[in-house]
Amino acid sequence: MEPSAGDVDGLVNLQERMVNLINQLNMPLVEVSLVLQKHIKGLGQSLDEYLVSTGGTVPERVSQPWPVSETSTAPPSNFPLEKVLSIVDHQRMDILETLIRVTLIEIEVSLIDGILALRAWEQLARTQLSLASGPGQLFSPLEIPEDW
Repeated sequence: MEPSAGDVDGLVNLQERMVNLINQLNMPLVEVSLVLQKHIKGLGQSLDEYLVSTGGTVPERVSQPWPVSETSTAPPSNFPLEKVLSIVDHQRMDILETLIRVTLIEIEVSLIDGILALRAWEQLARTQLSLASGPGQLFSPLEIPEDW
């Protein structure tokens, strides 16, 4: 299930747009994570409906979050979720959400390719979330590797 050349160009476009926007807005880890979760869930529901109607299946790499390679050695902290959610910048999240949605529509990639593109981002965010030892780190900017 390799993406076509057009899909690859489109996915590169999505990647570049996301990197630029996240860096430009200095988006916190928690906000990026919430937007990714929402998009993956929505795309996953559409894919599930399609698979039910066709009797198809997809690899676990598509249907499940990718494993996180690093985790914190600090004891788990109880983050007050309601407080975290009350602090997030919904306008900034809406901007990223719109960019992802519009780009996915514009580049016309398959559901599977769209999910896989976002799974890579999800893995990056989940790795950084797993290393967070306090609520302040949730609001640190998502660290995007240079070669991303």
